[in-house]
Parts: sequence; structure tokens; C-alpha cells
Amino acid sequence: MVTGFEELASVDGRIGATAEATIGLKDDGLYRGDGAFEVIRLYQGKPFALVDHLDRLERSAGSIELRFDRDALEQEIGALLERAGSVEGQLRLIVTRGGRRIAATEPIPDHPETLSLATVTYNPTIILNGVKSLSYAANMQATRLAKARGADEACLVRPDGIVLEPPTSSVFWVSPDGALRTPALTDGVLESITRDRMIKALDVEEGSWQVEELQNASEAFLASTTREIQGVSSVDGHDFADAPGPRTREAQDAFAATLGRELQEL
Repeated sequence: MVTGFEELASVDGRIGATAEATIGLKDDGLYRGDGAFEVIRLYQGKPFALVDHLDRLERSAGSIELRFDRDALEQEIGALLERAGSVEGQLRLIVTRGGRRIAATEPIPDHPETLSLATVTYNPTIILNGVKSLSYAANMQATRLAKARGADEACLVRPDGIVLEPPTSSVFWVSPDGALRTPALTDGVLESITRDRMIKALDVEEGSWQVEELQNASEAFLASTTREIQGVSSVDGHDFADAPGPRTREAQDAFAATLGRELQEL
């Protein structure tokens, strides 16, 4: 936890300390994990790719037939960020089946320069493919299973051996022939905002890849809102000696350039 960071939350436009914010107990967002969410990086109070995140929130909500007032949420985000000031942190957005609109500022989690992965077999719920829903218990359990095996994070793999993604990020790797690869959206992975930026900035092959492809890679990295670009030190005990490697550094530079351009436009 970052010291000195004031966590603020807006619940349907009412702003206060996050620790004191409340919603009704019988909201199915709590009872059943029925809702959608987004997490957005704040750079000196500026939300990165806010429109893209709101568009995805709207798509997620639409996929589970959940309506929310986007205009009202945007106004509430503006008021919250004005109150928060030039913070370095992240913004969490939640819409619930009970009709609540929540926006909350949070400190950025600590992410080391590199981390180790362990693959975890996962059978996707096809009906929720591409939906960033509040039902994240399976994702969190996958991380716990990976940590029980001595790794830092999980990478979800379908029962047929197809690589999907880590619980809260996208994965990229360098194949033995030097190609930079990532799982395709058609396999059910989340349409990550940072993933999208990397595919536009770099020469990336999207496809359906067996887990051996990832395990035998020469280099790998994760991409997400809070991590940006984070090197992978090993997969299932296979070490990448020079992590973060040259393609990871290339991705970090490409993201930094993209970030700089987009923040200048805000």
C-alpha cells in the first residue's frame, strides 16, 4: 500500500473516503458477482485510454444485459478526479446489477521488474468470453494455485492445451523462430487495452498456440493497465536467463512512446 494516498470513491455521484463508501447489501453485484468493471491507470490525475475503457465497460455490461447511465458515470468520474487531484494511481469503475455506479481511486499495486509464471488448466465460461465481469473468483484462485507451486502468477491454459492469458493481464512471448506471439481474441481472451496498443506498435502474430509454445519461448512479458509491460523470468520452471530480454525492452519503449503521445492529447 502506498502511504499518503487518499483513496476516494464515488457511489452514484456521492464522493467520500473509500473506507466509508457503502452500497445496499442485497445488490446482486455483491451477492452474485453480477456486474462489470474496469481499472484505468492515472498519470498525474490523467486517465489513460479512458474512452477505450468506458467502451469496453459498455460492451461487457451489454453482454450480460446490464444497463447503466454512461453519461452520468462520465460526469461522476470527472468530479472524482477533480477532487483527487494529480495522483499517480488507478481508477476502478464498477457497475452492478443493483444499479450502482462506482468510481474509486486506488494506489498502484507493486509490480517487480520480472515475475515467474505457472500454467494452470482453466475451462472458460464461453458465455462470458470477452466480458470483464465482477465474477473473478476463478481468476484469483488460479493465481493462488500458481503461488502454491512457487510461481508469482498463473497463466490460464485450456484443457486442450491452448494458451489463454494470466488472470489480470495479457501474455506475449518470443517463439524459437523469433516471432512475437500472443493468443487471439477468438480464443476468448480479454480485449486488453494495453494488448491492443502493443499489437498496433509491434509486429505481433495472433493465433491459437499450444502451451509448449509458451514453455519453449526464448522470452516473454505481460501487458496490463497497472503493470504496463512486465518481464517474465520463467514459465513452469523454464528460466529466461536475461529477463527482461530485448523484445521486452522494445515493448516497454513502444508503450512509453504510445503513452507519451496519448497523454499529450488529454
